[in-house]
Amino acid sequence: MIAHAPTPEAPNYLRPKDACRQLGGMGLSTLYAHIDRGMFPKPVALSRRFVVFPQEEVTAVINARLAGKTDDEVRQLVAELMEKRRA
Repeated sequence: MIAHAPTPEAPNYLRPKDACRQLGGMGLSTLYAHIDRGMFPKPVALSRRFVVFPQEEVTAVINARLAGKTDDEVRQLVAELMEKRRA
């Protein structure tokens, strides 16, 4: 899937396999295991069978890991990202 350029009206979204690629080739089952442990934000369901991840959330988690954040710090970041989504 080709990602669209982000705009204020339409943020950039990634399909699950594209998110896995950005995470260094992580497998889908590993991605969903990270979600279950609170280490990665839950996907956004656009329909019953179509989910995406906001690019900015994927980037935030990657940057936290690159900065050496602990698992607890990443979980806190994910909780903040999920709360921001609800706002």
